[in-house]
Amino acid sequence: MASSGPKLDGLRRRQLGGSYRTGAEHYDRIRPGYPAEAVDWLFGVPSLAERPAASISVADVGAGTGKYTAALLSAGFRVHAVEPSADMLAQLSRTLPDVPVTEGTAEHTGLPDTSFDAVTVAQAWHWCDPAAASAEFARILTPDGFAGLVWNQLDVNVPWVHRFSRIIHAGDVLRPGFRPELGPQLQLQEFHTTSWSVAMTPEDLAELAKSRAYYLSASESTRAKVLANLSWYLYEHLGHAPGQELQLPYLTFTWRAVRA
Repeated sequence: MASSGPKLDGLRRRQLGGSYRTGAEHYDRIRPGYPAEAVDWLFGVPSLAERPAASISVADVGAGTGKYTAALLSAGFRVHAVEPSADMLAQLSRTLPDVPVTEGTAEHTGLPDTSFDAVTVAQAWHWCDPAAASAEFARILTPDGFAGLVWNQLDVNVPWVHRFSRIIHAGDVLRPGFRPELGPQLQLQEFHTTSWSVAMTPEDLAELAKSRAYYLSASESTRAKVLANLSWYLYEHLGHAPGQELQLPYLTFTWRAVRA
């Protein structure tokens, strides 16, 4: 992720982001969802407090296979998914057939002016051009609308997870004090952290590594090295058995941004 290391230029951002143009079924199967607590916090604003959830419209941009879209639907909101990958959108539609979809980007959503109470971007803002995306979100948001920028991050405060993240070159480990970059049309308002975990086996952890941009964009020799190191770490060093259920700790970081 651009936020954790040297800032990605536009070309490198597009190259890594392009890693997700295919492989939607695998991504959907192995990537975690999002905790309800994080969604509840984001939408717990006075302007929405008196409105029924079904009246609240949300554009989930960079929706991928619909991981965050599903969390929004579970909360009862009306959701429209926007995603540049046709493969990802097809997977989303198989899982969430009632969600309207648009093939578009954060910079060019293709959605009408002032048509959404909220715009969310989960695990994708680092692939966006902050200035262009902020301008686009300001265009499609209602006057009291807001944007939610969300990241799932491995909880590297747990020692074994920290080493796991280094072996798989996890790019979604945000530096302390990180704040998402925005264009002048939006300004950060509040921040929230949710701590949770998901059950996975050592085999699942290897598949998780294969869903990362680093792995997807790497050479075959680099991929083999990553998997060999991970196998040694999980089975030999930590002593886990094949099929053993582990709890993989996560943090979900959520920023709310309002129109400037």
